[in-house]
Amino acid sequence: MAVEAEVLNELHRLRARMPQLTGALAAGADGLVLAQDMPDVEPEGLAALTAAALGVGRRMADLAAGGDFRELLVRGSGGYVATYSAGPSAVLTLLADDRANVGRLHLEGRRSGFRIAELVAARFPPDGPFVPGRPAAPGVRGRMLGALPVRIPPQSRHES
Repeated sequence: MAVEAEVLNELHRLRARMPQLTGALAAGADGLVLAQDMPDVEPEGLAALTAAALGVGRRMADLAAGGDFRELLVRGSGGYVATYSAGPSAVLTLLADDRANVGRLHLEGRRSGFRIAELVAARFPPDGPFVPGRPAAPGVRGRMLGALPVRIPPQSRHES
């Protein structure tokens, strides 16, 4: 089964466990949708905003010497937007109504973020050459160009 289908199954299970969720989205750190279960929200727009919030959250955690980014919670008058790390190259965003238990939201969000990280890592191993935000595997030179991997051939010993 493709990783996107497995991630979507995880989102469906999460929403079944927590009925106060009004939407769930898994996206790459680059803002591209991996899977979504959001009937009333444009997933591409939320994925792009999630990527921007992830960048700000990572920077804030770094600036405050708080370690790696783990989660971000926004409370509005009608509910919550919670974003959880899902490994080095993915993120989980949950929308919940204002009746949601925030402790349960965090518990379920963290569990699903961890599961999604496992699913993504199984498809795109962190020691592989083209995982966004990770250095290339030893002996492989590469970089990301947008969302597309670009392989840079190794230099021969005769090149200067």
